[in-house]
Amino acid sequence: MSTADLIGNDVEELAETILKEASEPILIVNPSKQELEALITVTIESDEDIPELRVISEPMVLKEMVNDFIIASKAADLIDQEKLSLRTSEEIRRNSMLITEDEVVSLITIDGEVNGLRSDDSEFVDQVRETFLNEWENASEFSLRTPPLSQVKETLREEIGDDTADDFEAVLESVETIEADGTDEVVISLMIAARNNVLLYDISKWGEDVGIASKATFSRTKTRLEDLGLIDTEKVPIDVGRPRLRLQLGDESMADMAPDEMIEETESEITA
Repeated sequence: MSTADLIGNDVEELAETILKEASEPILIVNPSKQELEALITVTIESDEDIPELRVISEPMVLKEMVNDFIIASKAADLIDQEKLSLRTSEEIRRNSMLITEDEVVSLITIDGEVNGLRSDDSEFVDQVRETFLNEWENASEFSLRTPPLSQVKETLREEIGDDTADDFEAVLESVETIEADGTDEVVISLMIAARNNVLLYDISKWGEDVGIASKATFSRTKTRLEDLGLIDTEKVPIDVGRPRLRLQLGDESMADMAPDEMIEETESEITA
């Protein structure tokens, strides 16, 4: 006999409930941005051995996700660990669903709250799972170009230094999003580098090598921050070639701020 139960109204709690019970790959059909971010966050923070998440989504939802460096870099970590696969389909418009080997959970948003309506009828579950496994197999793979967050943190510590890495991580822990159209990961990297008197060459080479942005993007952003008075530079002679530029804070009072406060002040200056 078919049963249907209403479970949870907090998307992260709902995700935790479903993910910890599954042992086979979980199909995630047409998730909203909020639902997808919750699933990624719960999976990356879980101590449980959560099975692979197989996402079939409209392209726009994944493009919006990529616009946020924090969630995109966490997704990249899961892809590296073979815990996440992202695929797109233009014909996937339907209710959001999570499909495990034992149940189908329809996700319904009412007044901003995500509720899960769960059905565990075995015949129905098998039919739905087979249908959407076929759709997943035929969907287009989505290429995520954001580097894994763990790699960003590790290489920054190894190549630039502990103080810079500590400051960078402090900023990541204090903000919910890092949007590409605001104070993005390049701005944050440069401001943290200036706080620690790092060479522009070193931070931009690291950023290009790890996949954050090109050296040219770092250079253009440095110029913009310099024009705003947020960053200053001094020339450092080298044995061969043109002198390199050491980054410094344009406003010395920022050096007394906590890293997250400094980035908040940076954002206010950029958006003023």
